[in-house]
Amino acid sequence: MNALYPAICAHDVPTSRDFYARLFGLDIVFDSGWYVQLVDRANPTAQIGIIEQGHATVPDGYQGVPAGVLVSIEVDDATALHEHAVESGLQIAMTLRDEDFGQRHFMTVDPDGLLVDVIELTPMRGEFADSGLNGAHGVVVDR
Repeated sequence: MNALYPAICAHDVPTSRDFYARLFGLDIVFDSGWYVQLVDRANPTAQIGIIEQGHATVPDGYQGVPAGVLVSIEVDDATALHEHAVESGLQIAMTLRDEDFGQRHFMTVDPDGLLVDVIELTPMRGEFADSGLNGAHGVVVDR
């Protein structure tokens, strides 16, 4: 596998582009108007695509608003991004919280209603710490 990234169908590509670029500080590396590719300059393997939902390259029957998908984006500081999202007036579907399974996270909503789970990995607690699991994504987190 050379790459794995979501390509999100959007009603308004520029609005979605700006949402992801501003919230996560992503660079626009390609913008044809109907498709945009965003990349994290510090980690070029972290990318997201945005495609116009009605574009001819999206098959008939799949040109609607995304549903049943949660996009998880791992960051170094979920608290700072939560503050930024609130100050920016973004819809917060789930406020910032810590989970025993090793996450501090919150959920916001992109312009097309897609849930975006902003995650910071934290040490597991309670039964999860005692379970022998290695943490989210199979990575031992020692922060």
